[in-house]
Amino acid sequence: MIMRHRLASYLSGHLLPATALAFALAAPLPAMAQSAPPVAGIEAGWLTPAARPEIAFSPDRLPAREAVLPVLDYVATSQIADMSRRPIQMATGSNLTEISSNWVAATFYVGAARLARVSENKTTLRFLTATAEHYNYALRGARSERTLLNADDVAIGDLYEELYSRRGQQGTLMPLQQRLDFQVPHLNRTEETEALVWWWCDALYMAPPVLARMSVLTGDPKYLRAMDKEWRRTYARLWVEDDQLFLRDERFKARTGEGGKPIYWSRGNGWVMGGLARTLEVMPADFAGRDLYVTTFQKMSKRIVTLQQADGLWRADLNDPNTFPEAETSGSAFFVYALAWGINHGLLDREIYQPHVLRGWAALNRHILPNGLIGAAQKTGDRPVPTRADETGPYATGAYLLAGLEVMDLNGKAQALPEAEPARDDAAAIAATTPQPPPPATIVGEAEKARREDEMKATRALAYDPSTLKRPAAVEKLTAPADQTPRAVARFAPDRFDDILWENDKVAHRIYGPALQVREAPSGSGIDVWAKRVRYPYMDRQLKFPNYHVDRGEGLDYYDVGRGRGAGGLGIWYENKLWTSRNFSKYEILKTGGDEAKFTVDYKPWPVDVTRKVWETRTFSLPLGSNFTRMVSTIQSDTKDPLVVAIGINKRKGPGGSGSVTKDAKTGRLNFWEPNDGIHGSIGISIAVDPGMVEGFAEDAENYLILLRVTPGKPFVYYMGSAWDGGLDFTSRNAWENFANAQKFSFDAAK
Repeated sequence: MIMRHRLASYLSGHLLPATALAFALAAPLPAMAQSAPPVAGIEAGWLTPAARPEIAFSPDRLPAREAVLPVLDYVATSQIADMSRRPIQMATGSNLTEISSNWVAATFYVGAARLARVSENKTTLRFLTATAEHYNYALRGARSERTLLNADDVAIGDLYEELYSRRGQQGTLMPLQQRLDFQVPHLNRTEETEALVWWWCDALYMAPPVLARMSVLTGDPKYLRAMDKEWRRTYARLWVEDDQLFLRDERFKARTGEGGKPIYWSRGNGWVMGGLARTLEVMPADFAGRDLYVTTFQKMSKRIVTLQQADGLWRADLNDPNTFPEAETSGSAFFVYALAWGINHGLLDREIYQPHVLRGWAALNRHILPNGLIGAAQKTGDRPVPTRADETGPYATGAYLLAGLEVMDLNGKAQALPEAEPARDDAAAIAATTPQPPPPATIVGEAEKARREDEMKATRALAYDPSTLKRPAAVEKLTAPADQTPRAVARFAPDRFDDILWENDKVAHRIYGPALQVREAPSGSGIDVWAKRVRYPYMDRQLKFPNYHVDRGEGLDYYDVGRGRGAGGLGIWYENKLWTSRNFSKYEILKTGGDEAKFTVDYKPWPVDVTRKVWETRTFSLPLGSNFTRMVSTIQSDTKDPLVVAIGINKRKGPGGSGSVTKDAKTGRLNFWEPNDGIHGSIGISIAVDPGMVEGFAEDAENYLILLRVTPGKPFVYYMGSAWDGGLDFTSRNAWENFANAQKFSFDAAK
């Protein structure tokens, strides 16, 4: 009864819907938010949010992308302004509103970082970069081994992973990787313990997505596997199958709310659903045990929509909305995000779930306060409590941003899982979004400024820079072998992370195997080109040096396959997007050491959007005396519909421009002469296919593509050839392309 009287008084004073909204709209900004001086290092531009746009959305109509994005920019920059006005605390464990490295702020960073992928407003990414720089890409919790395992302290790792993915700067990932390396043995423990590492359901949002993404960025599956083991332990303890929801922690197994029902905390279950979405975004489609994550997400979604209230939001206690009947946005925003995400990724039926998303999205926007923050956000804690209309929290803003981004994407088609990492920023974009520290206060006057500039120039010019030198190695010339007989060879190289190498007297190539897939995340099914200037095999001897990217007289590997198709890798072209496999999984060397190098490889099934799966067997054949490798590919599918196969060549930019590409559908040719890299020269690559199969040409961010219509299960033939202007045969683009275009090829797969 005491609780009910207190609640009645609370509602009468603040929380009836009409008066609550009026209160929120009329409330003045806190004094600090109005007039506090900026903190040193805070940029003036961060203190002024974007202009307030129209924030009212219909609960019955899908908003256009262009209507949603300005609202997200406004809310994000409002949160940045609010955080930037407040002094940054030395200890960040209990911070609720300031810039911080704890989970409260990190949840905002997650949403803001995703917004920065699509927004033209550079303020958000610049603020996030400065925050990461301020904390030296480090994490809280160093004071004890127990806190080194704290999932809350890992949450900021998503920001560091995002910056690493976009920029490739090794130092942005190092502290996080070191922390996760400490955690992995504990998560992988073989002896079950009474205590869990992730003993509260919130943890399933904080740590699992970070661990899973680390496997993508490093190519090492240990992080994902360790995550999976502890996730299942938490699931076994806190999941309630009958109710299709998670308890906050094991204390709540024996607790009930005022209405006598089990307590299911809204934000706690929102954390879980949001964590499932973010984890599934990076989890490989063929990961063993993935189905549990998908089915749990779908079960929760089915239950959650039944608990949505008339105003479009969810209550703090999902199981008993009458105990805390006021609006609550921090849990609701996660539900809107997760449901929209499920639709966008083909896990939830649009017709069933989209109306719930739109009602929730419209309701969330009714709680944007005059200062641009998300109101009605339950304060930090571990269970449902009353919430005022003017209460805010950066975690609510972060969840709101994620929800809005997914609402925007409802205007498009279903997206495949896992998602690709964002494209790398170029140098100009990095410079524009990376604040630089101001000069020391002692730099006063023109003479001192000039001295400082000279000092900085010396620092740049005289300091050792590994990024320009790559891996250190003495440039020792290769000693010619005793046997210089020209021959065609193929070799499986477990000493080189399971590469397959093949070469003859003209060219040298390789593809990447299972071990490299574990080590290097960008590694895939592209084809590498080696520059060669001798008639005998040299790849094995070149690889004995730690840095085989240095020319030791016989050639080198300076071609960068990266995430592209390299020289003739293939994929499936669907909905204007290229869907590719990872590294080969099985191989067999058929011929080597004589007139022909020949081998076959298998590629495991990979998804084509959400519509089908495909898998491939391909045979490679390189005869002595030829610049062209003949490939016979058989692509199988779980449906019989024809496929459009895209065979690609990496795009390239360098000091010599963008290179030259020529396309001819009538002859089935795609040629690319790369720009001169300023040191090693240029490589030419040609693809030849059956003209009768050509569907046309396409491009994506990384590749020029020639498109073929292929029948699943029916072998088809194509050729890939290469030349190097530093080699023995071709010194110019014209010489190579005239030669390549004059070649006659057989496309009979039976030969």
